[in-house]
Amino acid sequence: MKLGINPIGWSNDDLRELGGETPLETCLAETRLAGYDGIELGHKFPRDADSLRPILEAHGLALVSGWYSTELLIRDAAAEIAAMQPHLALLRAMGCSVLIAAECSNTVHGDRTIALAERPVLADAGWPEFGRRLTLVADAVAAAGLELVYHHHMGTVVQTGAEIDRLMEATGLSVRLLLDTGHATFGGADPAELARRHRARIGHVHCKDIRADVMARVAAERMSFLDAVVAGVFTVPGDGMVDFPSVLAELPDYDRWLVVEAEQDPARANPLHYARMGHNYLSSIV
Repeated sequence: MKLGINPIGWSNDDLRELGGETPLETCLAETRLAGYDGIELGHKFPRDADSLRPILEAHGLALVSGWYSTELLIRDAAAEIAAMQPHLALLRAMGCSVLIAAECSNTVHGDRTIALAERPVLADAGWPEFGRRLTLVADAVAAAGLELVYHHHMGTVVQTGAEIDRLMEATGLSVRLLLDTGHATFGGADPAELARRHRARIGHVHCKDIRADVMARVAAERMSFLDAVVAGVFTVPGDGMVDFPSVLAELPDYDRWLVVEAEQDPARANPLHYARMGHNYLSSIV
C-alpha cells in the first residue's frame, strides 16, 4: 500500500473560502513534509500535464487521481464520455490508474441552504438505466487504460449502504467502488461490512474519520453538508469513531493507494498537523 492525501484539508473544493488564501505550494510542501508519496487533484492544480508534472516532481509527489462529477441522470453515456475526455486525458498522462466519479446532477452537497435530510433519492425504476449508463462510461475509461471508481457521497443518490449495494448490483464489473470510510459511516453503514461485501470490486480507498458527536448534531439540527464540514464532522484517521483496523482487515489483498481525505476548516484544524496525524496513524496500523 501507498499513502496519499487529498488537498481538501488545505483548500476546500466545495466551499472555497475555506483555505482560499493557502497557496498550492504550501499544500504540496506540507504534504511531502507529512510523509505522503502522492496527492489527489484539487481546484488549485493546473489541469494540463505539462504544467502539473514538474510542480509535483519538484515535491517528489505522484498524482493519485482526481474527482469527476458525472451527470448521468440527465445525459446519456455518449455525452458523458465526451465531456470527461479532458479529465481522463490528464489522469492518463500523469500515470494515474483510477478515475474517481460520483453522480452530481442533482446533488445537494454543495448547497448550504439545503439540509442533508433533503438529499435526492433515486426511484427504483431509475437504477437499471443509471447502472447501464455508468457501466458504459466505465467501459470507456477502461479502454483508455484506467479504472472508474465510484465515490459514494453524502448528499447524492448513492449515500447509504443499501444504495451502495444497489449500485454494485446495477453495474458491470468495469465499475469499481471507491470505499470512503467517513462517508460510509456518515451515511449509516459500517465500512468494514462494506469492505467485506464488495472487496472484489474495491479499487480505491479514502480514509476519513468521523466525530460522532458532531454527526449526531448534524442530524438533530438538520444541517447541510457544508455546514457539517465547517462544524467538524470529518477528521483524519485515528481521531474519530471509525475502526480502521477492522476495515483494512477486510482488504487483505488491497495493494493500492490509501488516501487520507478529511475536509475541515484549516483555520481551526491546522492542515500539516492533521496530515501528520493521519499519516502516522495509518502507517502504524498498516
